[in-house]
Amino acid sequence: MSVRPKKQLGQHFLADGNILDVIERLAELGPDDVVLEIGPGLGVLTRRLADRSGHVHAVELDRSLEPRLAELAARGNVDLHWGDALALDLAALEPAPTKLVANLPYNVATPIVAESLAGLPSLDAWTVMVQREVADRFFAAPSTKAYGSVSVLVQLAAERTGFHPVSRTVFRPPPNVDSALDAFRRLPLPERYL
Repeated sequence: MSVRPKKQLGQHFLADGNILDVIERLAELGPDDVVLEIGPGLGVLTRRLADRSGHVHAVELDRSLEPRLAELAARGNVDLHWGDALALDLAALEPAPTKLVANLPYNVATPIVAESLAGLPSLDAWTVMVQREVADRFFAAPSTKAYGSVSVLVQLAAERTGFHPVSRTVFRPPPNVDSALDAFRRLPLPERYL
């Protein structure tokens, strides 16, 4: 079955096994991890996540991908959730996700990261594919052009653990922007906030 990416949803499907290896390395997955994947697309990353973690919650907006993703739901450790990740109650997922690993839809990457930092306290690590400009903003230094409110939010809550620039050629169709994998881990709250 051939699936055409939908431009209005910003779909660019991963098409390179090497980048899956990089995602896996940066995510440091183990059998106790419960992964939240937003935008599984054709499921190529989802399969890897399911093979290397205890459980995967895959959230997809595009119902036309259901036939491609249905076999993943039969695996036993993958739950498919249909809808807008920004509208779903992700905090109610059971088991609670501990890592967000995703090729995020670029048009909603910043709000997804911001919402997950604030609204999903069970998450302790992120490995996300985002537009390069967005990755640069997450950990931009003060007084630089890229520094802004999202930089403050992300840096107050997390520290970068990995970064990998990504070629446009790993996607079908190739996007018009550069991409990057950004990995970060939640910082512990200071004692006075506990």
